[in-house]
Amino acid sequence: MLRSVVAVVAVASFAGCSGDDSPEPDTGKITADTMRAALLQATEIGPTWKAPQESAAPTELVSICGADSAAAVVPGKPSVIASPLSDEGTKGAQSLTQYALIYDDAVSADTAVATLRTLGEACPASVQRPAKTGDRDEPAYTETSRTTTLEQGSWSGFVTVRNKQYEKAHPATADTAVVALSRANVVLVDQYAIYRLGTSGASANPQFTNDWQKLVGTTLSRVK
Repeated sequence: MLRSVVAVVAVASFAGCSGDDSPEPDTGKITADTMRAALLQATEIGPTWKAPQESAAPTELVSICGADSAAAVVPGKPSVIASPLSDEGTKGAQSLTQYALIYDDAVSADTAVATLRTLGEACPASVQRPAKTGDRDEPAYTETSRTTTLEQGSWSGFVTVRNKQYEKAHPATADTAVVALSRANVVLVDQYAIYRLGTSGASANPQFTNDWQKLVGTTLSRVK
């Protein structure tokens, strides 16, 4: 079966806006070592999660809009730390793809988030795609998308949430959240996705929202 996300580390509370009315500005630079230690490892999420043997620093991120849209290019010239993780079961699969983009200054990080948000805000609200055959078979589907502002403490940015519904002849759903948040000189980009076979409806997993917030919140709580 497909397992739920179980983070075994302490998580920070996560909401759509900051709980502090007047947070102190954080002007200190965040190091690559700090972000590398903050990114979640497979064993911290659950016993069935795995990481690939090799993971080179990418020049592209995940696709923000989904459907047939291309992956987003890494904005600017940051140092990139990537950590892809996955959990595959008989009823579906889930994945967490994490990127820490370390820039020279806060202006570059803020510009990067703004660039990525422009892509998210341009995503169509709904798209339909016919069935595919070839290297990657996929039934026909409809995918919806919505981008909203996201803030947590001194981190700010956006989240794009997508829901994919497959045709009735091949019942399955996929939910995806792409989060981009900046603080000081760093941008955190996380994509959590869950795909479930034999289901239909508004969402593949009633715990989806809690799960992606838990995963992102755990990483943020580690960056001091």
